[in-house]
Amino acid sequence: MTSFINWIQQVASLTWFNIRTLPERLGSAAASVVGIAGVVLVLVGVLSIANGFRQAMVSSGSPDTVIVLRAGSDSELTSGLGREETRFIADAPGLARDADGPLASAELFVIINLPKRSTGTDANIPLRGVGKTAFSVRGNVKLVAGRTFEPGRNEVIVGAAATSQFAGLDLNAKLKIGQNEWTVVGIFTADGQLAESEIWADAPVLQAAYKRGDTYQSVNARLTSESSFQEFKDALSLNPQLNVKVTRQSDFFAEQSEAVTAFITNIGVMIAGLMALGAFFGALNTMYSAVASRTREIATLRALGFGRVPIILSVLLESLCLALLGGVVGGSLAWLAFDGQQSSTINWQNFSQVAFSFAVTPELLSRAITWSAFIGLVGGFLPAVRAARTQIATALREV
Repeated sequence: MTSFINWIQQVASLTWFNIRTLPERLGSAAASVVGIAGVVLVLVGVLSIANGFRQAMVSSGSPDTVIVLRAGSDSELTSGLGREETRFIADAPGLARDADGPLASAELFVIINLPKRSTGTDANIPLRGVGKTAFSVRGNVKLVAGRTFEPGRNEVIVGAAATSQFAGLDLNAKLKIGQNEWTVVGIFTADGQLAESEIWADAPVLQAAYKRGDTYQSVNARLTSESSFQEFKDALSLNPQLNVKVTRQSDFFAEQSEAVTAFITNIGVMIAGLMALGAFFGALNTMYSAVASRTREIATLRALGFGRVPIILSVLLESLCLALLGGVVGGSLAWLAFDGQQSSTINWQNFSQVAFSFAVTPELLSRAITWSAFIGLVGGFLPAVRAARTQIATALREV
């Protein structure tokens, strides 16, 4: 027990000594910290895009709401439902109801082009035709300016995120779509969810404008509870007059976000990996420099009875401290620079833009700090071994 305590004391003493002498190696130490901070900044910055996009998509779905598409469809764009089918869906058991009837919203989904405010280039924006039950089904759509559209009129309401990202969507603005002119009569929020990236209009008016007849593309509905999903799905599956695909909204949006999230994440990890290689050599150089400048000190410590393992650990801990400092600096800068930044990107599943906020989460910061610690430990390993293998007699003769 005494020897173990003595061993711990050796590690602590040597580590504290190494850290105290850092000002003597300020240049190389600062380069190592800055290099690792850069890696973390890039890693967190890019992954916060994927994180924000995934949050905007996944949070848009609730386990007690469902989306019904035509069987075989993987997005609303490729789906099609007749009015009779939407009636069968609305009459299925398991759906919640209010005074006006079942909470089922037959919706039309089309894509229009509008210029981005930031670049002026055209981007695809979802224009959704809805009825009044769309508000009850989602439950979190709130008008923050103006009013809702009147049935039968060329009026639209616009999500707050779409208004901030795309030109021509200000309140009372006139919107030219095809041969028709629409008036923006309201701005709504939806707790940062996907609906905020959309424009909503009266479904029958949109059907007429796009010559869609009496068809829809999806039915969004609210269940009486999460456990009602199977009852509702079975009822539709067993109905020979229907050929539909039933999915919880939470699962549907999670699936929709997978491709974009994976692409952004892979790009971020690849870039950060290349930068980490540079940071690794920076840490390696820093620690080799530290060991080289203290060869005689290390030999003296060995002569005084300090063991090889405490010396190795002290060098590794110094490298780890520098790496963690770089990780904290990089993570802090990333949080200040990226968290909450508004942007938009295309959702490849339906080729429309999704507005979202960059999300620098504690989990993401923890991941980045772990990354920086790994760089520090790997970068400090070889110098630590070199320090431990220092020949006492040879080093002391240099005094």
